[in-house]
Amino acid sequence: MRRVLILGSTGSIGTQALDVIRQNPDTFQVVGLAAGSNAAMLAEQAAAFGVTETALGAADAESLVRSVEADVVLNGITGSIGLGPTLAALETGRTLALANKESLIVGGDLVKQLAAPGQIVPVDSEHSAIAQALRSGTAAEVRRLVLTASGGPFRGKRREELADVTPAQALAHPTWDMGRVVTTNSATLVNKGLEVIEAHLLFDVPFEQIDVVVHPQSIVHSMVEFVDGSTIAQASPPDMRLPISLGLAWPDRVAHVGVPLDWTVASSWTFAPLDEQAFPAVALAKQVGRAGGAYPAVYNAANEEAVDAFHDGTLPFLGIVDTVSAVVETFQPDAGEVTRESLAEAEHWARAEAGRRIAAAWG
Repeated sequence: MRRVLILGSTGSIGTQALDVIRQNPDTFQVVGLAAGSNAAMLAEQAAAFGVTETALGAADAESLVRSVEADVVLNGITGSIGLGPTLAALETGRTLALANKESLIVGGDLVKQLAAPGQIVPVDSEHSAIAQALRSGTAAEVRRLVLTASGGPFRGKRREELADVTPAQALAHPTWDMGRVVTTNSATLVNKGLEVIEAHLLFDVPFEQIDVVVHPQSIVHSMVEFVDGSTIAQASPPDMRLPISLGLAWPDRVAHVGVPLDWTVASSWTFAPLDEQAFPAVALAKQVGRAGGAYPAVYNAANEEAVDAFHDGTLPFLGIVDTVSAVVETFQPDAGEVTRESLAEAEHWARAEAGRRIAAAWG
């Protein structure tokens, strides 16, 4: 029986994790739940799973991680506020099933220095796919990682066609059901940029060996190309319960979590290069990833501020990544060691700078 603590239990990842656990009561036990603000739903979940240890908000979630005995902590919080709980899970020696990519990206070396080998298990479908494919060879045999992107709701659009995009259009993702921030990030391809940085940090592969291809069917979740020319791809219907179950049970698989592909039905899968002129967020993410330090934190914080402004109607769609780029170019990092406090200061500066630019240009 694996004891599981779920952070972000009322969100998309958290609710699907509870579905997996509900279907496998002999494999998993929920020992704690934390939510952002939905106290009513949190109470319902706690009652349904017989959980007495709960928390509301990121700070209380971090305290919960340090006080509840668990084998696995699933961090499904959205945004950089998940950094504290991620660090707490690693410090206490728990396996960290990581869906909160921002905490790894923002925390960077802080997170990696704390993590023991194999302690972080990725839950993003792309990184779960890579982790599975990497079982086929050694690190020295890897030539490159290939992350697939659905292309979001604006796949195939030229930059000039995106000028008048509305929030409703940005949230109309053709494949995945996600929250507002992640869905918007998928539309701008910022999410894929964050995933490139995450892949670099998780698997210690240089940015020059990480590529992105557009695969609208979202069946192949990512691939690993090896030095002998072989490519190993992980394929399954787009259902997050599969990578969630692997995150909870790694390295074991959980039976009957998802429905497999039907190979008796004819289908076509397509792959295309990413249009970096229309969607420059991935190239920008590689730039900040190479710079390291607090730059990824600045990229992420400026984007969160810009996404809020877009949904508030004070920033056009193209202004999201344009604002992030301008903030990144303006940033002047401190020469000292990167700490949790210095990262918080960089994030605070980035949000303020993004707000100032948004107000000056579109206010």
